[in-house]
Amino acid sequence: MSAPDPIRLAVQQLSRFPGIGEKSATRLVYWLLRSPKGTAGEIGQAIATLTEGVVECGTCCNLTANDPCRFCADTKRDDHTICVVESPQDLLAFERAAEYRGRFHVLHGAISPLDGVGPDALRLRPLLERLRDGTVKEVIVATDPDVEGDATALYVARLLEGLGVKVSRLAHGISVGTEIEYADAVSLSRALENRRVLS
Repeated sequence: MSAPDPIRLAVQQLSRFPGIGEKSATRLVYWLLRSPKGTAGEIGQAIATLTEGVVECGTCCNLTANDPCRFCADTKRDDHTICVVESPQDLLAFERAAEYRGRFHVLHGAISPLDGVGPDALRLRPLLERLRDGTVKEVIVATDPDVEGDATALYVARLLEGLGVKVSRLAHGISVGTEIEYADAVSLSRALENRRVLS
């Protein structure tokens, strides 16, 4: 009996990544084979130790190597606002934009009954605990502009009713640089709903 083909095995494993099909996985495998000796081992080692070296921040629920995470440890951030996002990737998108200097809270998902994800699966209890001392004045709900994100935003708004905090939602509409004729109906509708007064 012949030994398993390591190239085929590597392609199968890399194909498990989201967004990586067999063609992309094959390209990655052959790139690894052409790379300097040790590259594949270094990448493999980094992946193998990933789950051991990453924890959930005890404050904002972000994924981090240190608890508290660097955003919670930053004393220059505004303690009066919390931006609630679905994922750590969303948090990083806000940081890249460099417009928001408040605190964050990561839900690790959105309410999706079809996928069996209810409110109990989200990190809502830690969010409520962060609002107890009255420091936070506004919660900005920055969930995705889709059915699940809207359902989650509505749930969070209802959950925080009566706690004395302002709850706002990110505006939705037409992306900057998009020509109106190419905008979809939902984006156009949201843009109209969220219009601003110019004068």
